[in-house]
Amino acid sequence: NTKSNTIGPNLFCFQFPNKILLLAMFSTCIGGTFQCGYNISIINSPTKYVQDFINQTWRQRYQTEISNNGLTLLWSTIVSMFTIGGFIGVSIGGTLSVKLGRRGTLLANNVFSLLASLLMGLSSSAGSFEMLIIGRLLIGINAGIALCVEPMFLGEIAPTSLRGAMGTGSSIFLTGGILSGQVMGLKELLGKEQYWPLLLSTTCIPTLLQLQLLPWFPESPRYLLIDRGDKEKCKKALNQLHGSEGSDIVLEDIQKEKDNLVGFKAKKPWELFADRSIRWQVITIIVLNIAQQLNGVNAMYFYADYLFRQAGISEDNIPYATVGTGACECLTALTCGMLVESLGRKVLISGGYLLMSICCILFTVTLALQNVSPVFPYLSVACVFAFVLSFGLGPGGVTNILTTEMFKQTTRPAAFMIAGSVNWLSFFIIGLLFPFIVIGLQHYCFLVFFVVCLSVGIYIIVVLPETKNKSFVDIQKEFQSRWSKETNFDEADALLISTSL
Repeated sequence: NTKSNTIGPNLFCFQFPNKILLLAMFSTCIGGTFQCGYNISIINSPTKYVQDFINQTWRQRYQTEISNNGLTLLWSTIVSMFTIGGFIGVSIGGTLSVKLGRRGTLLANNVFSLLASLLMGLSSSAGSFEMLIIGRLLIGINAGIALCVEPMFLGEIAPTSLRGAMGTGSSIFLTGGILSGQVMGLKELLGKEQYWPLLLSTTCIPTLLQLQLLPWFPESPRYLLIDRGDKEKCKKALNQLHGSEGSDIVLEDIQKEKDNLVGFKAKKPWELFADRSIRWQVITIIVLNIAQQLNGVNAMYFYADYLFRQAGISEDNIPYATVGTGACECLTALTCGMLVESLGRKVLISGGYLLMSICCILFTVTLALQNVSPVFPYLSVACVFAFVLSFGLGPGGVTNILTTEMFKQTTRPAAFMIAGSVNWLSFFIIGLLFPFIVIGLQHYCFLVFFVVCLSVGIYIIVVLPETKNKSFVDIQKEFQSRWSKETNFDEADALLISTSL
């Protein structure tokens, strides 16, 4: 049955996807963004134990202690390999999604996570920190491919009215993965020294779940019809996902897009830069993905431990307070999923950035006044939670949805490759430069983030059209009409406009 249940009146009404779509989202995200978030957070808990393992291994091999600089270099390599792997993953994810299909790519991607789990779990027994380095690289490749293909798949299997709600599944499971990693790293579970290899090897659990569940669901109907030209399999997939009643409308929308793309093949990333008809879409995804890493959310987490101590939280209880921030972000991702179809994408993401800019100012002031009154540490903690709430409600949940919606079937894989590459590259750069920014500017670094958040918020208000409840063809048409005075359209774009009219 394709009818969705509705909760709440008017502005706050929320449509639930049917059971099949919800199960498809779970099967897709558990081995995708959940896996990515899980591997971002689980590496933090065993930091000291892994460093001790490196020191011990070095001593056994070379009969000498490793230098502090050498230890720092090896540990930094283990951590940063995840980012390098992510960049490699997004670089190949779009191409694989065209050759193997969206679902096929997600299933094949599990090979990387299984190998990574094996290598990291056996690294201690084998006395090899090199296995940790390779394992983190492989799990990074897994995360990069998943972040590229998963939002694309969710956006393509969802009906237009639920595309935003389905798209927020990526951010919900990402934050859920981060929270799960924080919980698993607590000393009551796998946070003790003897358990760190087991903790790192638990990445196989989401992998095995996806391998068991995802094969039961069909390939993306849009991929089957537009890329493969298989109308019968497309109809079968739509019936399975939406039921016989709702599949006809979705099929008509897919057929309409296919008719506009006759004779055109999937584009490469560099071809998107040369296509003036989608210039503003490309600029927008670059701006949004740079901002997602440079908006200051990483700095907030960096200051969180210090602020928790200032607020009187004991050292033993700080990990639980950190879990609280993870739960807060997960809750806001869920809230974003409930509001994205009623408030719209533009309101949530622009409002999120503007609220974050306000939080940056307040956070700078409260940090500067830490020693003036015992009240200010608590106000700073409140700013941390308010900033995380604002991020999860807008930028964290909506960015990937917009990347899906702003492009046609032939340009979407390349767009995700560009967006993912920019995101992972920005992640790497901020990780490299952030310590120097904090040392140089201290808490005034949030004035830099204020400028970033405010600028991006204004950019979204001026440039981005609302995409809620619009087909991919209609969104493309709106971008073209908005910037028609500046753009020379090619024949395919002229056909797109004429057909949609």
